[in-house]
Amino acid sequence: MEGAGEDVPDNANEHCPGTESEAAGKSAACAGCPNQQACATGPKGPDPDLVAISQRMSSVKHVILVLSGKGGVGKSTFAAQLSFALAGMDKQVGLLDIDICGPSIPKMLGLEGQEIHQSNLGWSPVYVEDNLGVMSIGFMLPDPDEAVIWRGPRKNGLIKQFLKDVYWADLDFLVVDAPPGTSDEHISIAQYLKVANVAGAIVVTTPQEVSIIDVRKEISFCKKVGIPVLGVVENMSGLQLPVRDLVFRKSSDDGQEDEDVTREVMLKLETLAPELLSTLACAQVFYVSGGGAQEMARQMRVPFLGRVPLDPRLSRAAEQGKSCFEDSPSPSGLALKGIIKRLLKAIG
Repeated sequence: MEGAGEDVPDNANEHCPGTESEAAGKSAACAGCPNQQACATGPKGPDPDLVAISQRMSSVKHVILVLSGKGGVGKSTFAAQLSFALAGMDKQVGLLDIDICGPSIPKMLGLEGQEIHQSNLGWSPVYVEDNLGVMSIGFMLPDPDEAVIWRGPRKNGLIKQFLKDVYWADLDFLVVDAPPGTSDEHISIAQYLKVANVAGAIVVTTPQEVSIIDVRKEISFCKKVGIPVLGVVENMSGLQLPVRDLVFRKSSDDGQEDEDVTREVMLKLETLAPELLSTLACAQVFYVSGGGAQEMARQMRVPFLGRVPLDPRLSRAAEQGKSCFEDSPSPSGLALKGIIKRLLKAIG
């Protein structure tokens, strides 16, 4: 909208009252607006809790949002491994999980079954290491299989409580794992963090166009609410693993189960070409029609941070709640190190 104020989205209807107005989502001018539901349930007017949030966030040097346009692209895995990596650099790190309905961070940090404790300073994060603390609704659920069926206002209330009541002490980085899409939670975190030192957002996607389409919307959201896009990460970018880790099967034409011939193949390789066992086998898993994340980032004029291949060792690290950087270098670990190096250079 031409001449719109800071709290009026670009795609709002004419005569929009603004997202922070008491009439947001409720006035006649809001009818048919694509933002109507989000505005109606979002926080309104000057928020007195922003003072408390500002005080808490004053001890955090950099806030990094990890976003995705679609679920299932490895956003939480990336957020977890980014936190492990930063902590491994002797940084003071916090990881805040605001994916209220799908909190997977406790599992990926090896913290299942832990509980939140309170002190006179506020809620205490659950610590993986002395310099890596974690907060998630997953620590508050009596049953990990219990569904969180909350409407927008209750989700927003918990996010606000995390920001104003959790005592992180001094942090170099606060990594925020957000839910996929551009929902109420995203509008709330953007509003609440206006008073914090937000370095920007990392947007995670997979290579295929069905994911890229939604990532474009995520980047557009960031630009509209004033969150810098630090870069795009293409996750699950092909499969890479050493030949020695492959499983070989002989296909059957009669519909029977394929025969496992791994042992025979490996014996031949060890005899005839042992040097091939340490060679990386690579394959494209997804059909990429539009140039993938790198081309999309170029078109939308945001940085491209790099690609992370599918790698069983990264999957195993996430399942076991461990850092993928602890063991010998893997294709995904090396790719993540390069991405994090470029990220830190962008933050400065």
